[in-house]
Amino acid sequence: MKLLRCSTWLFSLLLACNPVAPADLPTKTATPTKPGPPPKSKESPGYEVLKNHDPDGIGKFYMGREIAQVMGHEAAGWLDRPEREKEEQSSNLLKALDLKNGEVVADIGAGTGYFSFPMAAKVAPKGKVLAVEIQQEMLDIIAKRMKERKVENIDLILGTETDPKLRDGSVDLMLLVDVYHEFSDPYAMIVTMVKALKPGGRLVFVEFRAEDEKVPIKPVHKMSEKQVKKEMALHPLKHVKTIETLPWQHVIIFEREK
Repeated sequence: MKLLRCSTWLFSLLLACNPVAPADLPTKTATPTKPGPPPKSKESPGYEVLKNHDPDGIGKFYMGREIAQVMGHEAAGWLDRPEREKEEQSSNLLKALDLKNGEVVADIGAGTGYFSFPMAAKVAPKGKVLAVEIQQEMLDIIAKRMKERKVENIDLILGTETDPKLRDGSVDLMLLVDVYHEFSDPYAMIVTMVKALKPGGRLVFVEFRAEDEKVPIKPVHKMSEKQVKKEMALHPLKHVKTIETLPWQHVIIFEREK
């Protein structure tokens, strides 16, 4: 799931976009010539492939925005950088999720497990985290840390660009931190993700605010609340609320319709 390179994605966002970040980060560019099937409705947005595009995009457009490149696992260390908590206030995001013992949480684009491990602690002892990635190398990193930290309630799942490989109706909450804007086939991916949610289950997007020019991220790596709502309107989801208390990102929360 080059798509699920989310964790990796968080990294590419900041990395590729942060003025103080290293200039040459390993990236993996999704192939723009093989879009998945468009929605079967009159509202079908489809995909458009253009030769002239943003250097940080893949040249594939979806509902008026260009899909961004993702970074490779070689740059995974960026996800655990010491200043991340100060820049993003990740601990406040975790509080906002209000996770409970016994819940099943999917960390889509889990990367190195930056969010997987604290979420696993919050849903323990009866709950678990499904760490989904499209790069086996990332899952290997999480597996090593699980052994070192003696954490047993994280399941490692190798997904694809269109399917997180989750069982239908099995997940209470899905977290996508700076990942969705890099999905190479966003429509197909969301379709399969929604199926995996329980009725009333939450789908949480954390994206850098496109509405704020002061956020030090390149435009192709940002998303506005309006754009996220526009794309989710094609799916059986209801917008619940948007949290704007983080320094650079919004937290946009949807529920699967019951």
